[in-house]
Amino acid sequence: MTKVELINEIEKALEEIRPYLLADGGNISLVDVENDIATVKLHGACKGCNINHLTLKYGVEAIIKKHVPQILEVVEFE
Repeated sequence: MTKVELINEIEKALEEIRPYLLADGGNISLVDVENDIATVKLHGACKGCNINHLTLKYGVEAIIKKHVPQILEVVEFE
């Protein structure tokens, strides 16, 4: 899969979880994909939430890996 295809598939995955984040006053964007690691940026309420690491691992990462199994990890852009 090319990087462009990978990005497109990850964006589709983010569209699946985005409504839940928006409902809580947050959002998410893809920053980059390198070496099968997706870097995302949390926005709004998600950025300052004290359980955003759980949302990132058990929500965002799980959805992305479901759509794009070759992704090894999802990390937050700092």
